[in-house]
Amino acid sequence: MLARRAAVGRTGLFLLAFVAACVTARAVAAAETLEATGAIEGDQPAGRISRHLYGHFAEHLGRCVYDGIWVGEDSRIPNTRGIRNDVVEALRAIAIPNLRWPGGCYADNYHWRDGIGPRVERPHRINTHWGGVIDTNAFGTHEFLDLCEQIGADPYIAGNVGSGTPAEMRDWIEYMTFAGDSELANLRRANGRDEPWKIPYFGVGNENWGCGGNMRPEYYADLYRRFSTYCNEYSGNRLRRVACGPGGENTAWTRIVMQRAGDRMQALSQHYYTLAASWSDKRPATGFDEEAWFAILRDALKMEDRIVETVEIMDEYDPRGRVKLYVDEWGTWYRNEPGTNPGFLYQQNSQRDALVAALTFHIFHEHAERVTMANIAQTVNVLQAMILTEGPAMVLTPTYYVFEMYKVHHDAQRLPVTLTTPDYTFGDAAIPAISASASRDRQGAVHVSFANSHATQAVAVSLDLTGVNATSATGRVLVADSLDAHNTFENPNRVKPAPFDGAKIADGKLTVELPAASVVVLELK
Repeated sequence: MLARRAAVGRTGLFLLAFVAACVTARAVAAAETLEATGAIEGDQPAGRISRHLYGHFAEHLGRCVYDGIWVGEDSRIPNTRGIRNDVVEALRAIAIPNLRWPGGCYADNYHWRDGIGPRVERPHRINTHWGGVIDTNAFGTHEFLDLCEQIGADPYIAGNVGSGTPAEMRDWIEYMTFAGDSELANLRRANGRDEPWKIPYFGVGNENWGCGGNMRPEYYADLYRRFSTYCNEYSGNRLRRVACGPGGENTAWTRIVMQRAGDRMQALSQHYYTLAASWSDKRPATGFDEEAWFAILRDALKMEDRIVETVEIMDEYDPRGRVKLYVDEWGTWYRNEPGTNPGFLYQQNSQRDALVAALTFHIFHEHAERVTMANIAQTVNVLQAMILTEGPAMVLTPTYYVFEMYKVHHDAQRLPVTLTTPDYTFGDAAIPAISASASRDRQGAVHVSFANSHATQAVAVSLDLTGVNATSATGRVLVADSLDAHNTFENPNRVKPAPFDGAKIADGKLTVELPAASVVVLELK
């Protein structure tokens, strides 16, 4: 296979790894090991990697909120004010920085007054977007913001533009954030919260080109200008108003919204899901072969193209980069698990999804000056979830462990990596076999994350260290024993990180032996 140059700074084309047997069983003979070379430029810092790139998304969809997060105070499942203790503990362990709620498509059909006051008096509504089930509104504003405080995350509220009004949005913000003596602030106090909350992020609509109203960009841009006018800042709260941006390759939407409303927003959203299939005929989450492994990873790499084309348009109307890009929905989207409600979007999560997460984070890191927030879809029991629950049982997914391993990059200084990587070829297509990213934290420690996308071959990586004073490397590896290895309630620890001793530093050079289909994170000392 021919090596090709992949400048980590621009393309972000670093891939993730796949596994065909245990690490020991999968050891590849030296003659078969591929080689990658490059450098970590520790003396050329390139901006900060915001911790908010590691944000999450919890929609009233399937069993994400009900069962996954909220069980109620009377549940036998251990909880604090109705919120599952095991889920809170797991989310705190990955230092979740922000949480987006209540949607998604659900947001533009959600009326916040339904979810306040005594729960027995809250109206029951049909969830028209997701399965036609009844939402009791037991989990509303107070419960969500309690969850954010329990897990230590900043709240990101998605407001209702599709079926709501500017007055409704204005009142919700006052209810949550005003400290003075007003009817809405006093209503909040009557409902149990004296002090106002801080709401740093507020989305003015969601996917308004689709489920949020099927609007034309010109119409949405005018609505954004109107609604955002009433997104007031009270009592020292500072709002970052987020405009609805494109989904997929909708560059016309980006251009018109930026042109007509860019001066009134602090951020623009973008959504991208990894399918490698059609929306009407998605792939299964498990039971796949190498073709499906390769196809999903290749599709995940298109995140780079979507970001580049959006940022290029943003730069035309905002050349100084004041408006940030929030990729506030991303992840894999497969068929629902057999026997489950198709409207609940419940899917398994395998080693392949861990590779998608690692690859995606590396792309975000490369664009960290403009891309400052991202939210995986979704936190519990929906799509590329961190956590799966079944009654009192809880399982952490391979994707969860990537979030946990990559905490070292939170708010760290990005260090450029250049990489000449061999291709991973399947059929007549090829993608870079290796992806890498490096950062220096506030204590001066340097961390390097790698992903080997090749399904069957290890790759030996050699990187020159410039401006990095280190003599040893320690780390962990996430690798599995089959292409679709995943954790179940019967076998919850099949895929989890393990100590890694395949790296060393000598003569100013880091050498690493990356197993096939693996994610590795190192600390250089």
